[in-house]
Amino acid sequence: MKTVKIAICDDKKIIRETLRRKIEVHCKNTGVICQISDFDSGDKLLNLAVQEVPDILFLDIQMPGKSGMQTARELRHKNQDMILIFVTALPEYVYEAFDVNAFHYLVKPFEDKKLWEVLDKALQQINRQTQTLVLQQEAQTGHPADADHRENNTKTKKQIQPLAILVKQGSLSTKVLLTDIIYAEVFNRKIMLHTTNGEIEYYGKLTDLCEQAGANFYRTHRAYLVNLKYVEKYTATTIWVEKDAVPVSKKQFAGFVRQYMQYISRTNGKGADK
Repeated sequence: MKTVKIAICDDKKIIRETLRRKIEVHCKNTGVICQISDFDSGDKLLNLAVQEVPDILFLDIQMPGKSGMQTARELRHKNQDMILIFVTALPEYVYEAFDVNAFHYLVKPFEDKKLWEVLDKALQQINRQTQTLVLQQEAQTGHPADADHRENNTKTKKQIQPLAILVKQGSLSTKVLLTDIIYAEVFNRKIMLHTTNGEIEYYGKLTDLCEQAGANFYRTHRAYLVNLKYVEKYTATTIWVEKDAVPVSKKQFAGFVRQYMQYISRTNGKGADK
C-alpha cells in the first residue's frame, strides 16, 4: 500500500495528540506507512491545496469558527474520494453525516478496539481505490502493473465475498446470486429470500446467511436481513427496499445508518443501480 495521508482536525490539543499516538501505533503494528498531520480548526484544514487533502480525515464536528460539518462540505469539492470519519460527542449529527458521504461516525468516548476496526476498514478502502487506479492504468496503457501492485491486487481478490450462495430445498440445490437478493426474512425456522426473480423458501438460520452475505447486507431486525443495494429510503422504524417495507429495530438503527453510509462511500453512490 502507498503512504497513507491521515489528518486529524479537532480544536482540543489533547484529543489530537491522543488520536495521533494511537493511529501511529496501530499503523506501525499493521505495517502501514502513514503520514499524519493535525489541525485545530476547519479553516486551517481548508487552506490545504487539492493535492494535500488527506486520504483519511478524522474530523470533530463542534469547533469554533467553521463546524466540522461545514468543513466537510467544502472539502468534498476538493476531493470526493477522501475517507471522512467524524469523531464527536454529538450523536444527533449522524444523519447530516450521511449528506457529506461520511465513512463512519465515532461517538466519544469510544474504545480503542472500535478505533482500530474503523481505521482498518478505511485502510482497506484505500487499498481498493488504489487497485482500481492500477487496473484503469493497465487498461489505458496496455501494460501490466508492477510487482507490488500485483501482489496487493492478489490479496484484495482473496478478500472478496462470494458472489452466490447454494440453497438446499430437500434434494434440490439452487444457486442464488447475492446481488439478486433484495432482502430475507425468517419465520418458523424457514428463511424466505425475496429476490429479483421471485421468492425462495428453505430451512436455515439467518445468522448463517448473514455471515455468507457479507458487508453489503445488514440485519435490521432479528428476523430481517436487507441488501443495501436495494435501499430506497428509510426512517427510524422502517426501511423501504424496492416496493416492500422492512422493519428496523431501535437497537439496530444507528448501526444500519453507519453501514449504509460506508456502503454508499464504497460504491461511490452507484451501488443502488439495478
